[in-house]
Amino acid sequence: MRPLITLFTDFGTADGYVAEMKGVLYELAPNVDVVDLSHDVPPQSVERARLAVARYWRRFPVHTVHLVIVDPGVGSERAALAVASEGRFLVGPDNGVLSPALLTSDAHAVKLAIPAHAAPTFHGRDVFAPAAAALARGVEIDSLGVHFSTPIIRRTPNAVRSPDGALMGEIIAIDRFGNLVTNLVTTGDHIVEFARRRLPLRVTYGDVAPGTLVAMVGSSGLVEIALRDGDAAHTLGAQVGAPVTLRPL
Repeated sequence: MRPLITLFTDFGTADGYVAEMKGVLYELAPNVDVVDLSHDVPPQSVERARLAVARYWRRFPVHTVHLVIVDPGVGSERAALAVASEGRFLVGPDNGVLSPALLTSDAHAVKLAIPAHAAPTFHGRDVFAPAAAALARGVEIDSLGVHFSTPIIRRTPNAVRSPDGALMGEIIAIDRFGNLVTNLVTTGDHIVEFARRRLPLRVTYGDVAPGTLVAMVGSSGLVEIALRDGDAAHTLGAQVGAPVTLRPL
């Protein structure tokens, strides 16, 4: 199997930044396969990127190298990391975007050196892409830097149990369809309360009529609120951080 590197950034595709990184990858690891995952993360949205990384990083085969560049602190004193976790590698800034892989029992992080020639505004090309290419060639991670024991780790906030037995959570993300992703988890029959509405949990979008709000457990295992054939966030004026309540039937 050919080495595999995935690319996930907030660069967009209009300005050539992704193309420059690919040029470095193919120059330093000519036999690699590069997979574009997304370059449409909202600019500087570390939290949105962290949640996306949590969804996909384990879905790829072992030995995959995930290059994750959402880096509002580029050029500052924030560390540049390579992480080994569950047989895979992740390369990116130490701002919490790599948190999902840092939470495993075997996670191992190294701090990458910043070459003198590296552009302070483009570590994706000059620091992270070369490290990812080296890992794809089979270079040992510990040869790329020094062990780093204090990486920044972001966690999804936990829901809180209220005295009456309800779970008090919040919206943690809004996807491109306008679906509201919460930090609530359930396997039973519940009512979701949000914006003065009470929505019984359904299985899927088709369980309600077009134009109707629906609550369900999404593919990530988290409770979501959607609008059948529409945009729930726009309709409800919802924002990340807004409170959501889950009550048993």
